[in-house]
Amino acid sequence: MPRDVTLLWGLRSPCAFGCPHCYFGTIEEHKDNPPGQLGVLSHLSRSDLPGEALTAFARTLAGSDVERVVIAGGEPLDWPGALELIALIKEAGCQVVVATNAIPLTRPHVAERLVALGVDGVSVSLDSADADANDRMRPSRSGRLGYHDVLHGIRALLQARAGGPAPRVGVYTVVIRSRPQEITGMARLAADLGVDYYVPQPISLAPDHTLFSQMAHTPADVDDVAEQLDGLYRDPHGLVLPDPSYVQRFLAAISTHDSGHVPDCFGGARLFFIQPDGLVWDCPSDRRIAATSPEHRRSIRGADARTLFAARPACTNCALFSRDCVNMWPLVLDMPRLLNAEVPR
Repeated sequence: MPRDVTLLWGLRSPCAFGCPHCYFGTIEEHKDNPPGQLGVLSHLSRSDLPGEALTAFARTLAGSDVERVVIAGGEPLDWPGALELIALIKEAGCQVVVATNAIPLTRPHVAERLVALGVDGVSVSLDSADADANDRMRPSRSGRLGYHDVLHGIRALLQARAGGPAPRVGVYTVVIRSRPQEITGMARLAADLGVDYYVPQPISLAPDHTLFSQMAHTPADVDDVAEQLDGLYRDPHGLVLPDPSYVQRFLAAISTHDSGHVPDCFGGARLFFIQPDGLVWDCPSDRRIAATSPEHRRSIRGADARTLFAARPACTNCALFSRDCVNMWPLVLDMPRLLNAEVPR
């Protein structure tokens, strides 16, 4: 059987940025009211697995069904053990894609080490082509880091790659309802930087989130977003984009918040989400996590990937469509395209 499982591995909880829309929540809201619900993440988590548990699991990936590991966080490259863990995953024969805020790439030798390890992709989060708008969306906790440091990190990685084929470098942009123009504006910036791929994503907020009415799209926003997506796919500026079918998935996600059906879903079949505390879920959707019965809860602590992902269906028939779903397609269905397609320059 071919290796066909993608792991989205939230390696560590802390991050130097305090994005108010982050799926880890904010430090401010969790200082006095830490979350207690299963599957709800926090940058203040004290239950992240110790390094030895992470490396023990990584050593079992060889010979497993895991094809690709997307290393995420928090900010994974802030953890001192991240690079050695990545080395173990590559030795196991898996693709590795690192999702980062790019600040660690500005530190001596981090970018060079990622290149030397043969990392397949690095996806950088950047939410606006306007420095001030981006830094309002993605404020640093210290107040000393921001947009220009992210650009510095991207350029450092591209320089370390020195024209080589890997890692492929991409930009992910969270699109909010007040700024649909970022869809095409960020494409121009990404092309100017010289990156390889670009993925705009609809913001994912629960309806009870304090920013939902301000940032989340409504059906009234569909036409404006569709116009921007159409412009992007007509002129991608030489960037590799998700398959054109992604446009309809994007528009469906902003039209039907948390309602709908996903036939033949890959969640729990080809995609699994690992939290920093080691819990394993079929996907990151909070609706899917909440619906997981206790007997189906799993952890990587002391587990072997060769057995953990062996018994799984060919696909799942999910009635829990949510705003999270569209953001998973590029990780599974589109990643071969993003990592392997030739970039016309």
